[in-house]
Amino acid sequence: MSTQTDEQVQATDTFRAGHHLVLQAGAGTGKTTTLAMLAASTKRRGCYVAFNKDIARDAATRFPRTVMCKTAHATAYAALGHRYAGRLNGPRQPAWRTGQALGINQPIRIGDDEISHKTLSHTVLRTVTRFCYSADRVLARHHVPHLRRLASPAEHAQLAEAALPFAAKAWADLQNPDHGAVRFEHDHYLKMWALTQPKIEADFLFLDEAQDTNPVLEQVFNAQRDHAQLVMVGDSAQAIYGWRGARDVMTDFDATALTLTRSFRFGPLLAEQANRWLELAEAPIRLTGSESIPTEVGDVTNPDAVLCRTNIGAMAEVMRLLSEGRRVALARGGHTLAALALAARDLKEGRRTSHPELVLFASWGGVQDYAAYDPADGDLHPFVDLVDTHGPDAILAAVDELTDEDHADVTVSTAHKAKGREWPTVRIGEDFPPPKDTDQLDAESHPIPEPVNDTDARLAYVAVTRARQRLDLGGLSWIDTFPVARSGQILVPQ
Repeated sequence: MSTQTDEQVQATDTFRAGHHLVLQAGAGTGKTTTLAMLAASTKRRGCYVAFNKDIARDAATRFPRTVMCKTAHATAYAALGHRYAGRLNGPRQPAWRTGQALGINQPIRIGDDEISHKTLSHTVLRTVTRFCYSADRVLARHHVPHLRRLASPAEHAQLAEAALPFAAKAWADLQNPDHGAVRFEHDHYLKMWALTQPKIEADFLFLDEAQDTNPVLEQVFNAQRDHAQLVMVGDSAQAIYGWRGARDVMTDFDATALTLTRSFRFGPLLAEQANRWLELAEAPIRLTGSESIPTEVGDVTNPDAVLCRTNIGAMAEVMRLLSEGRRVALARGGHTLAALALAARDLKEGRRTSHPELVLFASWGGVQDYAAYDPADGDLHPFVDLVDTHGPDAILAAVDELTDEDHADVTVSTAHKAKGREWPTVRIGEDFPPPKDTDQLDAESHPIPEPVNDTDARLAYVAVTRARQRLDLGGLSWIDTFPVARSGQILVPQ
């Protein structure tokens, strides 16, 4: 971008005036470029808090040297987390074994239900995870997850009474930097750092991807308000990590609210597609495409990328493309997947595995049980689904045929992993199902579908905005005939 847009000028002026700022930046609207403009407009020292390492590294090449670019975890690790380096990346183990080490050896009875020691162990570890994501200083009843069988408040209170003492014991176990029974995760030292009420030494702070911020980081960021100018930037419509504790902290942030709505990634036709999903997600912005970028919407026979909704869908797409003789890359590679698939094959065939993630499991059934209640927020669950759907050998065969992205004909990715990326041509995978039909009928006696939920609308918005030149709606083509509700009326697209 050679010249600043009016929106960028306004953001720079607001920043230079010293105001706290919340910047809603739509897909491809140049948020990093804009933040670099803000940083370059002052000689003050700043800190840019990035969502992941890749974003931090890229920002470091674009920001002035007066701005330190780091992830929140890297900041916490440097301050405190390094003391626990010896406990990080330890082997996974069944929750009941961890629970056993904490003293959970007996089932408990709540009402008519017996809660096994396995379920109680899962509940205890999940309680600690939820506490780590929160802004709270102490473990409390609301950190204890609800179990489907225990629906009433009184039953949940009994569960919390049983779980909280063990959760407190688990949290105490994690304080030992040398050894312990509970598997130590990166989110544990982040929480420990937050509890020290750290002061970040900077004149201004940029928080990127603010729509996917955990309350624990939001609290640390907001606590700097008295000594630093705060700038939150993100896109509320790309808030797609709520399933792991993140929440959109932008909408209620006390600051001057501005927007970036001109996309430099794609043209007007694709902006129209993006705006359909923004409307369904009830997002606070709508996009304008760049006239100089004539992006098209239509069939793409040989796309640069295929974006899927799930890991299973992505693997199925990989297998299909390989069968057509295409050179295929899988976003973030397949090496980790292959090692896990080998471990899964060993376990399914009755052998123990030496894989550090699964070494403590005696059977594949044990892994399935763990994944169903994974305290690390479900990070193993997609892999278990993949193995149960395709089998280890099919996964290994497909991974063995993968190519790196530089030499591939096509890259396959989930929409989650595609966030922040772009390709010339994109096709949407077939695993984006339309909403189910309700029992209601429209004027022509056709079933009226359920509304598109916010989560699905935001994920679709992320997916369709990855293309620069041409987008094939593929599995999202149903949107062309989906009735859009406005003011209580159902309008069917022509």
